[in-house]
Amino acid sequence: MKAHTDKTYDVQLQDLRDKLLTLGGKVEAEIAASMRALNERDSALAEQVAVQDREVNRLEVEIDEACRRLLVLRQPAASDLRFITTALKIVVDLERIGDLAVNVAERAIDLNQSPPLKPVPDLTRLAELGQKQVRAALDAFVNGDVEKAEAVIRDDSLLDSVYHNLFNELLALMMEDPRNIRRANSLLFIAKHLERLGDHATNVAEMVIYMVRGTDVRHPKSRAAKSAPT
Repeated sequence: MKAHTDKTYDVQLQDLRDKLLTLGGKVEAEIAASMRALNERDSALAEQVAVQDREVNRLEVEIDEACRRLLVLRQPAASDLRFITTALKIVVDLERIGDLAVNVAERAIDLNQSPPLKPVPDLTRLAELGQKQVRAALDAFVNGDVEKAEAVIRDDSLLDSVYHNLFNELLALMMEDPRNIRRANSLLFIAKHLERLGDHATNVAEMVIYMVRGTDVRHPKSRAAKSAPT
């Protein structure tokens, strides 16, 4: 009976892992679709992103329920407990990434009603970096790879740098011609959504380090201030 129970427990843990990977794959697809809708001025594709996000929301609820069942019924060991609590944190970030993709898609639909601005290459670069960060954070989670997780945290500064350059570029477009203001402002919102992808990827990476090492690396400056002598 104990062997049977242990096997069922292992299956439940694997099912939780699989659901997280499925969710990660879906939000990656949403990001790619929303950017393609923007670049190709495809409003029908943009509308599909919002439809796809319903499945992301459904999976978030399923994962939350699975985590709670494991915590209440299984009394997991320390390593499994870290995995389950990590899953509870990661699922929030993944769901919010999906929301950001929907926001980009909605902006794309609005922009498609007006003539396009001149190409802004840094916007595409920002999207690619954001997708790369999300994918790397998920890979780190799948493989329990602390080094890859640490690389995600380090690389967030590059994404921030591209965002600030893009901000200045779009601001210059607004100053160049007042007729650009509304469209450039929409692109600024899209840029901010893409920059936030990096923040959520960083959150996932930090939780991977906690899952593997049991070390909380979030908010190092706040912890340093708290531990400093008064």
